[in-house]
Amino acid sequence: MKSVIERYNKSKEEHHQLGNPASEVKFWQQEAAALRQQLQNLQENHRQMMGEELSGLSVKDLQNLENQLEMSLRGVRMKKDQILTDEIQELSRKGNFIHQENVELYKKVNLIRQENMELYTKVYGTRDLNGSNRNPLHTNNIGIGEDSHIPVRLQLSQPQHETPARATKLGRLQLH
Repeated sequence: MKSVIERYNKSKEEHHQLGNPASEVKFWQQEAAALRQQLQNLQENHRQMMGEELSGLSVKDLQNLENQLEMSLRGVRMKKDQILTDEIQELSRKGNFIHQENVELYKKVNLIRQENMELYTKVYGTRDLNGSNRNPLHTNNIGIGEDSHIPVRLQLSQPQHETPARATKLGRLQLH
């Protein structure tokens, strides 16, 4: 494109000095013919790159075409590999971030379980009516730290008042 503009400017200076409109028309006709030829060459080259109209090419021309295609393919593959590498790095970064968030959430869940155990122990004590140790979080076979994948359901409630026959009185404190 730059060469066309340069030729135009050069021709314009030459024709401007002469001031002949016929020579300017001739210039534009030559320029149009040159551009048509350039377009035709580009279209032929494109068809050959697409594997069409190869019958008129020599072995050397075919080898040059193959080398051009291999270089182009190498560039395409390098670009694709770079994009995939960037995407893998980004996904890895996101995965690490999500893993870190997951670790933090597990810490919070375990802290809440521990606090819940302490509150439950304060409210209900650690022994049942038979005198054996009672772990309120071992009901339904769930214990603290046993399976951190089981959902935690926390609920605050008032202690249930039972009849004195089923509870042992220790001053004001009753164990259930």
